[in-house]
Amino acid sequence: MKTVFVQPERCVGCKQCEIACAVEHSQSKNLFQAVFENPKPKPRIYVGPGIYLNSSFPNKCRHCDPAPCMTVCPTAAISRTADREIVLIAGDKCISCAMCAMVCPFDVIRYYESVEALKGRTVALKCDHCVERQQQGLMPACVEVCKVSALIFGDVNELARASGSRLARAVSVAAAAVPPEPVKQPEHFTVWRNWGEEVSKLADR
Repeated sequence: MKTVFVQPERCVGCKQCEIACAVEHSQSKNLFQAVFENPKPKPRIYVGPGIYLNSSFPNKCRHCDPAPCMTVCPTAAISRTADREIVLIAGDKCISCAMCAMVCPFDVIRYYESVEALKGRTVALKCDHCVERQQQGLMPACVEVCKVSALIFGDVNELARASGSRLARAVSVAAAAVPPEPVKQPEHFTVWRNWGEEVSKLADR
């Protein structure tokens, strides 16, 4: 299974992924023309604050299997592609009940106007894994524009294995850089040694 793998420690919060995503889902596929479109295209990836100070995290749909959003959708607007790797939302079937947003464990479903729905209606939008780009042999737009490799695309098992190797190397380097602390004798050992010496002196008398 191919996926977009996030390396949050590399993210600098530039939000280029959000811009690229919005442009990719615009009608014109052009940054300057997309600004004047109606409805305006919206990103399906969201860069928010990370768990550490001055860190950020790109959050997007994980295309869960099974997908809670697909399970609760009353109009079958949410479905999977034939290879079962990508979860898609049909805007023309969405009734904006927000059931999918309520059960999404990653809070990545938003509601905006869409060219797929009637004008003026808001419908559920989320990452579609740039399915059209993948069909053309291209990687998702967010991955393509990321300059710091915070987003990488590939087989999930291979990416997880590579991430584990990087972590192991980082821990090894960090451990080698920190000198070991000298071993300190407990205070009671010194007291016992001194007491033993005094007893020996008494025995010699």
